[in-house]
Amino acid sequence: QLVESGGGLVQPGGSLNLSCAASGFTLASHTIGWFRQAPGKEREGISCISGDEKDTYYTVPVRGRFSISRDNAKNTVDLQMTALNPDDTGVYYCAIVGGRCVEYMGPSPMRVPGYWGQGTQVTVSS
Repeated sequence: QLVESGGGLVQPGGSLNLSCAASGFTLASHTIGWFRQAPGKEREGISCISGDEKDTYYTVPVRGRFSISRDNAKNTVDLQMTALNPDDTGVYYCAIVGGRCVEYMGPSPMRVPGYWGQGTQVTVSS
């Protein structure tokens, strides 16, 4: 089971750090993606990190502002988000990715994860 946390209300230009925690298994060997669903839109992948950390992926809207990383001691995959803007508002999910990161990312992915957690709400508003 994956559990997302760290969401909240933040002003434009602010930062948040989301965390994806696993219970019952180790995240370290899995490729993990972060996805978000904006109001009225489909859920889409925005960032991903491979199991060996050699591959990280960011979609254009978040590249340069978001950073994905692992904390193996805590058994989490974190998404540090900076320079947030209202378009970043949505529910954020993490998921195990069964293939390459690029297959799951963006608005028209080739593949989608088979399991979703509850997500964590991020609202960017003044």
